[in-house]
Amino acid sequence: MGDVEIRPPRPEEYAAAGAVTVQAYDVDGHLAGDVGYDAELRDIARRVELAEVLVAVDAAGEVLGTVTVVRPGSPYAEISRPGELEFRMLAVAPSARGRGIGEALTKAVLDRARGLGIRQVVLSSLDGMRSAHRLYERLGFARLAERDWRPYPHISLIAYRIDV
Repeated sequence: MGDVEIRPPRPEEYAAAGAVTVQAYDVDGHLAGDVGYDAELRDIARRVELAEVLVAVDAAGEVLGTVTVVRPGSPYAEISRPGELEFRMLAVAPSARGRGIGEALTKAVLDRARGLGIRQVVLSSLDGMRSAHRLYERLGFARLAERDWRPYPHISLIAYRIDV
């Protein structure tokens, strides 16, 4: 991972970061039947305005992954409560999978929480995102079943939390 930098995206990287996010969700079938979510995933500029976005970029400047860090009560918050940091839209380019990019982005979120003095990190994940769930559980996240929810009748999200 020494050849990968985790940092906020530069404006000229917004399109690539959005494309990686959409591609990652699409290749795994997570956009099927969800009309319009691809536009939200692609809109890095809006997320940068309303939340905090991190990208994983290799030495050649290619965006390999991205994650959105969200504070409670902000427009992108879904399940976070006061004293919790939330993250959403973790995505790794299919061509970069297996290199530890998702883990590095998740650990960057945990580091960000510590830097802000926040003691817990939460997230919601589509119930079918099994590889992501394995990553979260390996890193020490625990299920937070009381915050599982359905934004739409056909979409189930499961919640996780970790103390940092």
